[in-house]
Amino acid sequence: MEKVLITLCGRAGSKGFRNKNLKMFDGLPLSHYSLAAAEGFIRQNPNVKVDICLNTDSPDLVKVVTEKYPEVQVIDRPEELCGDIVPKMKVFQHSLAEMERREGTQYDYLIDLDITSPLRQVNDVTGAYEQAKAHPECDLVFSVCPARRTPYMNMAKLVDGHAQRVIEHHFTARQQTPPVFDLNASIYVFTRRFLTENTTGFLWDGVCGMYQMFDTGILDIDSEEDYWLMEAIAHHLYAAKPEFGKVREAIRR
Repeated sequence: MEKVLITLCGRAGSKGFRNKNLKMFDGLPLSHYSLAAAEGFIRQNPNVKVDICLNTDSPDLVKVVTEKYPEVQVIDRPEELCGDIVPKMKVFQHSLAEMERREGTQYDYLIDLDITSPLRQVNDVTGAYEQAKAHPECDLVFSVCPARRTPYMNMAKLVDGHAQRVIEHHFTARQQTPPVFDLNASIYVFTRRFLTENTTGFLWDGVCGMYQMFDTGILDIDSEEDYWLMEAIAHHLYAAKPEFGKVREAIRR
C-alpha cells in the first residue's frame, strides 16, 4: 500500500493580504476547501494510506482547521521557516520529516494543497497524483493552466531605460509561439526521494511534470482583489460547471 502525506501550509499574518488563510470564502473557511478536497482524494483512493497535516505558526488557523477536522495533525512551524523569503520546499521537507518521525514510517509522496486555491476538483488531486506515478522519472508534478498571455509576445522587461523582450525570438505571430503554462500553485506532488535529497529549496532542480487544470480557476488569493474576483468566479463555476461545487458541498458543517 502506498503512503501519501497531504500538507496544508499557512503562515500567520501574510503581508500581501493580511490573515488570508483565515478568510471565509463563499461563507465557509477558506482552508476547509483544501481539507474537503483531501477527504475526496482519500475516498477516491481507498488503497492509499493517507495522513493530513497542517504546518503553521498560527494558533488561529489551528483552531479553524481542527474544530471541524480534528484528525489533522498540527506541525508547529519554527521561526526560521516563517520568513518572507524562506523557500516553501523547506516547509514541505520539515512537514515530511516530522510526520515520518511521528508515524514511524516513510511516505511515497507528499501532496501539497494550497490553502488559497479553493477552486479545484477532487479529480484534479487524483489526476496529479496519478500523473506522478505514471512518470517515475519526475521528481515532482505541479498543476498548471494554459497561459492567457505569452512571454514571447505580451511581456517586456526594462533594461537601461528601454523595453526589451523577455525571451529573444524571431516569431512574428502568436500562433508561431510554443504553448506555455501558468503555474497555478494549487497542487504539488513530490516524491519522497526529491524532498529528502534536495538541499537548495529550488523547485527547478528536479525533473518536473505538469498536470493541466481547467483554466478559469487559475487564481490563487494573494490580494483583496484576488479574493473578490475568485468569489465571483466561484459563483459562476458552481452554476455553469456543478462539479466545481462538489468540494464545497463536502465541507464539514
